Amino acid sequence: MNQAADAAIRARVDAELAQGVRLPDYSPPQRLALACRMLAANGHWRGGLAGQITARAENPGTFWTLRFGEGADEASASRMALIDEDLRVLNGDFMANPANRFHIWVYRERPDVQCIVHTHPPAASALSMIGKPLVVSHMDSTPFFEQCAYLPEWPGLPIADNEGEVIAQALGGRHSLLLAHHGLLTAGKSIDEAAVLALWMEQAADLQLRAEASGTVRSIAPERAREARDFLLKPEIIGLTFAYFARQVLRQSPACLD
Repeated sequence: MNQAADAAIRARVDAELAQGVRLPDYSPPQRLALACRMLAANGHWRGGLAGQITARAENPGTFWTLRFGEGADEASASRMALIDEDLRVLNGDFMANPANRFHIWVYRERPDVQCIVHTHPPAASALSMIGKPLVVSHMDSTPFFEQCAYLPEWPGLPIADNEGEVIAQALGGRHSLLLAHHGLLTAGKSIDEAAVLALWMEQAADLQLRAEASGTVRSIAPERAREARDFLLKPEIIGLTFAYFARQVLRQSPACLD
């Protein structure tokens, strides 16, 4: 193997990504609406209203989120709720999801986190029921190598402060968490990242369940997993992936940006 040649090729790819990728310029409420719609389209809100998504707003201590009682497949930019750290709604006469309270604990512990997704999609939920952490055994799962925590005991309905403390502590400095008997959580440096990680995590859980039904799941070598993880988590790759799913949404529901 010519390591110098490989390094040169990787450097060229990095430069081309940094210089050549152009992405749509959506506002935070528009991005949040698109994230809701793409997650709903991929099975993340099959249980109705279970699950939440939040993102930091411009003013410190404020957050954008989906209105309580509205489905993710109904999301639109103009109907996003602006809330404070005590879940008081600042832009209308409606209610925030009480489970958003545990998000606030994560934001307080993690200044780097700009968006949190918590959903109960089928595969991640099934994996959470059998007491098994996510295993990185496929290239598409490598974004979660050393980045997916596991909470082995369910702390209960996440609408009070204790659950927020437990979940924030379990997440630590990582970007994702599998919650036993519950579902998944992703914490991104952007709305794009949190949404894409949630989509990828559900796919990874589905792959793991399918593989375990057929044989023994083999982990990827750490050095290969880190290499793939670091590439797939580049902001340009995340942005392009989000833009792809956004185009799918907009072909069906262009009015969600209103």
